[in-house]
Amino acid sequence: MNLALPALVPALPALGAAATLAVGRRSPGLARPLAIVPVAVSAVLALVVAIQLGTGQVLDAATRLTPTGGPEISLAIHLDGYSSLISVLVGLVATCVQVYSTAYLKDDPRYPSYAALVSLFTAAMFLVVYSGDLIVLLVGWEVMGICSYFLIGHHWETEDARSASLKAFLVTKLGDVPFLFGIFLLGADAGSFRIEDVLRAAGDGRLGHPTLIALLLLAGVAGKSAQFPLHTWLPDAMAGPTPVSALIHAATMVAAGIYLVARLLPVFLLSGAALVVLAVMAAVTMIGSALCALAQDDLKRVLAYSTVGQLGYMAGALASGDREASVFHLVSHGAFKALLFLAAGVVIHAAHTNSISAMSRIPGLRKRVPDAYWTMAIALVALIGLPPFSGFFSKEAVLTAAEHAANGEALTNGLGPASSVPQAAGWIVLISAGLTALLTAAYAARLFLVAFHSPASAAVPAAAAAPGVSGGVSGVADHEPDAPYSPEPDEADPAVAEPPAMRWPLWVLAVPTMGFGIAGLRSDWLPALLDGGSLKPSAVTAVTGTGLAVVGVLLAYGAWRSATARVTDGLPAPAEHGRVPEQAGAPAAEVIVADPGRALLGPLFGPARHGFGVDRLYSALFVRPVEAAARLVRFLDREVVETYVRGSGAGADLLGRVVRLAQTGNAQTYLSALLAGVVLLAVLVAV
Repeated sequence: MNLALPALVPALPALGAAATLAVGRRSPGLARPLAIVPVAVSAVLALVVAIQLGTGQVLDAATRLTPTGGPEISLAIHLDGYSSLISVLVGLVATCVQVYSTAYLKDDPRYPSYAALVSLFTAAMFLVVYSGDLIVLLVGWEVMGICSYFLIGHHWETEDARSASLKAFLVTKLGDVPFLFGIFLLGADAGSFRIEDVLRAAGDGRLGHPTLIALLLLAGVAGKSAQFPLHTWLPDAMAGPTPVSALIHAATMVAAGIYLVARLLPVFLLSGAALVVLAVMAAVTMIGSALCALAQDDLKRVLAYSTVGQLGYMAGALASGDREASVFHLVSHGAFKALLFLAAGVVIHAAHTNSISAMSRIPGLRKRVPDAYWTMAIALVALIGLPPFSGFFSKEAVLTAAEHAANGEALTNGLGPASSVPQAAGWIVLISAGLTALLTAAYAARLFLVAFHSPASAAVPAAAAAPGVSGGVSGVADHEPDAPYSPEPDEADPAVAEPPAMRWPLWVLAVPTMGFGIAGLRSDWLPALLDGGSLKPSAVTAVTGTGLAVVGVLLAYGAWRSATARVTDGLPAPAEHGRVPEQAGAPAAEVIVADPGRALLGPLFGPARHGFGVDRLYSALFVRPVEAAARLVRFLDREVVETYVRGSGAGADLLGRVVRLAQTGNAQTYLSALLAGVVLLAVLVAV
């Protein structure tokens, strides 16, 4: 293979970003082609590279960048089935996002900088995927963090966007610090930062500190892939533009951490303790995020918590020793989650609000957005994990991996002995994944039913449903005043249908959402591209997982029907046909009383809506003490240190004033003083 092809894959989006920044503001008409064409060409080249590489092949090439006096840093490319598959996903999603954004942000004056950052973001992820050197991978890792900061804060005029971008940057950097030390320690133990050399050292047992290395790396993965306890930044990141959410959640930033662990899984297999920690982290993340998703009113926050939970599935598969199942779900999830976010953008464009309770009060919303309605239905079925869509096969692959690990037969596919995976890790993942399957089906069904199928008379004004709740725009009360909500400025006219550029990417992504799962059924298809293991679901997990998903859907449907029946009798007439709530910060919408989430969660609904108080806990444990320390330092600096500085200046000034009194300019005075001094000295000497 000509090495120019894989080298061009990350280079083209980076060059496109530079070109867009250079000429986009002066020639706005060039910004769109400069944003789309390089990314689209990279996507095609990534597919060509994958086809040329074929199955079961590996390409590894490197050139030394600089001597370090220790492990060398190399500009290395490592291509295998994993990098090929994920690069195709990145290219597909990034191209759809760039095309979609041309319509979604068509009137945004900062579109050129936005498009350039998306291109740079894409290039950084390509660099992470193709890199064969940990230090070069770290460069792409950090560039993604910087791009996410600017993209989440794109609407910097709003307080939500500013705080969300800063929070995302700080929380991910908190994980990146130990991650950096983990890379250094790994390179020192292996004697090289080349991934191939690291894996060879792990296979030979030459790593002296595998548990410490694995735990340090997991800190960075928890931050980048939004796993507990560093998951709190991702729901707040919904303040950014919706296409950015699709890119971050589906194919770039959050996928990078999972991909890194998959690449370095032989290192993690050397430490059973690290695998148990990863399993616990995945379990808490899966269950907690699913409960939170079931209580959210903001459509994008529901999807954000969904992403956190699905990443927990992938981490659980890795804790079970099966990176094939993890990457299978990563790619499957990337397709349907990008579809969910882009479809959500169309719905938000039509409804003029993120609030699903407000959407429930808009008669005929699903008829206004038929493309988004049907594609979102497809993606939600894939998210739930019902056959024959891709989410079913990839989710069952995760459950099968956990089942084998729980039985002491982990599917490591030759990366290490099955005994290296503790059975406890398998049981933790299996039980939590099963419960998450039920909860995922419940919140997905709730979202679909409440947003698109609630009878208009099933919602009551907040004043009637909850006296004392503050009012919204035009006297209409919104939902719970302190409910988490991440609006973005919406200047679109809801009376105008979405343009084709916002519709056809939905159907492009619907194709892999529906059909990608069958690629894992035959051993000479997707498994041959990866490690060669089986991705077929076992009968037990297939029946159990599907049964739990069906139960979750039925529970949500029953609770929704019951809640709807309770509130429709004797309520005011529905809103007039075609009314669209205005957007002014918080959603100008009625509280949706017929919410199955309230019935299903009961007393957990309030805590789940607010993320079980994790943000408040962090604020009390870390933010407030740091702020108090900063105020103390400020006081000491201004009232103590500066007092001494000002005092030294004042003392010098006073001395100067005293000395100046003796400078009269009179020669007789000077001679008299001189004579007096001589006499005084003579007396002192004589005595």
